[in-house]
Amino acid sequence: MALPPILQDRLRLPVVGAPLFIISNPDLVIAQCKAGVVGSFPSLNARPLEELERWLERITSELAAWDQAHPDTPAAPFAVNLIVHGSNNRLQEDLELCVKYKVPVVITSLGAKEFVNEAIHSYGGIVLHDIINNRFARKAVEKGADGLIAVAAGAGGHAGTTSPFALIQEIREWFDGPLLLSGSIAHGGAVLAAQAMGADLAYVGSAFIATDEANAEEAYKEAIVAYDSSEIVYSSLFTGVNGNYLKPSIRDAGLDPENLPEGDPTKMDFGSGGNTDAKAWKDIWGCGQGIGAVKSIGPAGDLVARLQAEYEAAKARVA
Repeated sequence: MALPPILQDRLRLPVVGAPLFIISNPDLVIAQCKAGVVGSFPSLNARPLEELERWLERITSELAAWDQAHPDTPAAPFAVNLIVHGSNNRLQEDLELCVKYKVPVVITSLGAKEFVNEAIHSYGGIVLHDIINNRFARKAVEKGADGLIAVAAGAGGHAGTTSPFALIQEIREWFDGPLLLSGSIAHGGAVLAAQAMGADLAYVGSAFIATDEANAEEAYKEAIVAYDSSEIVYSSLFTGVNGNYLKPSIRDAGLDPENLPEGDPTKMDFGSGGNTDAKAWKDIWGCGQGIGAVKSIGPAGDLVARLQAEYEAAKARVA
């Protein structure tokens, strides 16, 4: 499957760094892009609204300077994640800034909106929409999304429950456009496996939490290194939408991760966790099941280098 021109020949590894609420910031995005993978951040990480313009100006200018100085290894494009759910009262303003700075890739979540897609297409940008099942995938494409991010079982934060094998297979039966796979990908071999199943790119999130540039508490980074999939629980309690979280952070909040009630979807609050006193993402740490592959904290560029070496080794094994 051919990638759109905006992604062709700009990636040194077929990876998109997933937008991490609170954690993704300009330092991380710039490091990811310079290392040759798409870096991204949720627009709501930049608060107040005025901060978003400062972030976009810095990212675009620093990556342009990098490209000028390194014509043989240009930076990968960056992406901004827009929450299009009705609870986001900043959507229009954030969208206008994405258009102003001609953000190359926009990732939309929690709903598909035609006016968002049209705005991004107006300057040649592309829209990737994240979905958890085939039905939502069809709706997103019908409304004008250029590509899909299949958020399968095991992904960090808000995630689905469908096996990646089933989800990719079902989507590829009718969709031949850009397709990304999210879910437990923290090793270069998993990146290759995603492509073998039919995805064009892998969507990597939790592994980037344990990087120097990430805006995460040191204890959070250390937890990514220390724990594995056995310490992750799937719950809707904290935001009203099902997601995967680290059990130790839930215990630290005074809750029993083995006995969590259902969340109230009418109290969706993706920034503060409207279902409990503990704040989702800040106190309750989102995390995917692939963290067993993360063995140390270090620069984002080193993580990309590790993934690339593992990816090449995996290709050699199956050649």
